[in-house]
Amino acid sequence: MISERDRVYLEHILDCTALIQTYTRPGKADFIANSLVQDAVLRRLQTMAESTQRLSEALKLTAPTIDWRALAGFRNVLVHDYLGGIDLEQVWDAVERYLPELETVLQRLMDEDGR
Repeated sequence: MISERDRVYLEHILDCTALIQTYTRPGKADFIANSLVQDAVLRRLQTMAESTQRLSEALKLTAPTIDWRALAGFRNVLVHDYLGGIDLEQVWDAVERYLPELETVLQRLMDEDGR
């Protein structure tokens, strides 16, 4: 059973993934060219990654396919390396390759909990 605290963070993470997918629906070229979309995506990724750090270790153990440590590291890059320049290609790659899996796994956990 998922704790109420974990459920709040899971819902926030899933909200973030849905919004990021909405923002990036027009495609990579629009993302690269549009600073407003970049800012929105980067902010959502940052808050989403922060929420993943607040999930309990017990919950994280139920999703071993997610690289929780890499998510924490990605958040640190977004928060602390913004002046050094964020690699938009790397951000796009993360959005395209890793976000769907994260969403699928976390949605499965929520569905299995059934509350």
